[in-house]
Amino acid sequence: MKSELIVDVQEKEISIALLEDSRLVSLQKENRNQAYAVGDLYLAKVKKIMPGLNAAFVDVGYEKDAFLHYLDLGPQFSTYSAYLEECFKDPKKVPAISKFKKEQDIPKNGTIQTLLQPGKQLLVQIAKEPISSKGPRLTTELSFTGRFMVLMPFSDKISISQKIKSTEEKIRLRQLIGSIKPKGFGVIVRTSAENKRVAELNNEMRTLLKCWEDSIAKMQRSTPPALIYEEDSRAVSLIRDIFSPTFENIYVNEAETFSQIENYVNLIAPDNKEIVKLYTKDVPIFDHFGITRQIKSSFGKTVSFKSGAYIIIEHTEALHVIDVNSGNRSKASFDQESNALEVNLRAADEIARQLRLRDMGGIIVIDFIDMNKQEHRQNLFDHMKEIMANDRARHNILPLSKFGLMQITRQRVRPALDITTEETCPSCFGKGEVQPSLLFTDKLEEKLDYLVNTLDVKRFILYVHPYVDAYLKKGVFSIYGKWRRRFGRGVKLMPDESLAYLQYRVIDSEKKEIDLKEESDTNSSTSKNRVRASNRDK
Repeated sequence: MKSELIVDVQEKEISIALLEDSRLVSLQKENRNQAYAVGDLYLAKVKKIMPGLNAAFVDVGYEKDAFLHYLDLGPQFSTYSAYLEECFKDPKKVPAISKFKKEQDIPKNGTIQTLLQPGKQLLVQIAKEPISSKGPRLTTELSFTGRFMVLMPFSDKISISQKIKSTEEKIRLRQLIGSIKPKGFGVIVRTSAENKRVAELNNEMRTLLKCWEDSIAKMQRSTPPALIYEEDSRAVSLIRDIFSPTFENIYVNEAETFSQIENYVNLIAPDNKEIVKLYTKDVPIFDHFGITRQIKSSFGKTVSFKSGAYIIIEHTEALHVIDVNSGNRSKASFDQESNALEVNLRAADEIARQLRLRDMGGIIVIDFIDMNKQEHRQNLFDHMKEIMANDRARHNILPLSKFGLMQITRQRVRPALDITTEETCPSCFGKGEVQPSLLFTDKLEEKLDYLVNTLDVKRFILYVHPYVDAYLKKGVFSIYGKWRRRFGRGVKLMPDESLAYLQYRVIDSEKKEIDLKEESDTNSSTSKNRVRASNRDK
């Protein structure tokens, strides 16, 4: 199976698509301006204690206070709390955990008001990003994640990934980590550490320890709320958990991100450094690899999968509901029961893909086509467990109920990826009345004239819908050719499948998007002078 990663870096977000045999199986989007990411550490202050919830609301600088439950304090909270007090006493000295006395673990059934009071300063870690109207969820069980291991202060436990099956390898890793791990730190050994040499593991251990020491030193100099430790760059942190040596290519369309990913791959898999490639073509990278078309067909409310069968996906605040329909599928050689089983098995394949693709979490309820035979219901349950085995998110699958419903719980760390595939008309903005489409090219020509002669932008790329692109380039004496003769050779026209029919966007030579729609409607000399000045600065 050919596996490839495609990284699309835009001004406001980063998108990473995983392709298996050119088929989209996973899509992750990260807002580059997002303030909170899982794994980030903050110096925060307790704002309010909620005894009824056995939790506290904590100020980390977010518009909604973050949520910290008693169970997220961790059994070593007493040691953690005493250590922080020692840190705050002398901001110029970082106490060594290895020499710090370990306190007794807190009880599992304790109450939060006995441990926290409003105003108390805590070093917290984002466990879940803000979802919907909720603030971030926090934990004081701190961890620093690397490629081969997770380092956990205030613990001495060594855990080995269950995906490492060899007993001999588990014993080797446990002994090896025990010999290089400092006292007062616990380690979770990840699957990627299997068969790795001691030098590689020791190097990462030292790196993670340095992150911990730097974080404590920064915390001592900070005033809450303050960001203390940030995960690697968005692209590297996204790739870290999904990277596999089996990847044949990693394409990146931005030089800085390309350099970061290349350095990371060179660090963890030097033999695979050449698989990271810089994409430099003007055609949007997702269009080039056929990803935009797959997104449009996979993220709608209705998803077809085989021979007319389809599923309908509905999202609510509490759960996700999926309905399986056979559509116009019919096979004369199959009876109704066998046909239902066939549709349900193929639907299970698509549903497992959709859960990964949309990163759906929480409770998922699936309404399969009714089947009367118990062995068929068991076959479907076993098949779903088998195809979900490769899902990295923790999940639990229940057998079909007597109503033909299957319930799945899946780990939810980030909001589900909900991409709207319906397009609002860019001419009427959903009002139902549009300008004459025949005049669209005249309108575009006016925009180009304003861009070149008023804003003084000479080199740029105009992206339009593929149908519009084909029309503008049609014939020997095309409209595009006329524009190039009038406005200069710096004008480029490219198709973009992500755009609606009469939509367009302009990218300058610095890869920055020019909001032409707003600027062309502004007639004041002040605005024009401001735009000219900003272009001169570029």
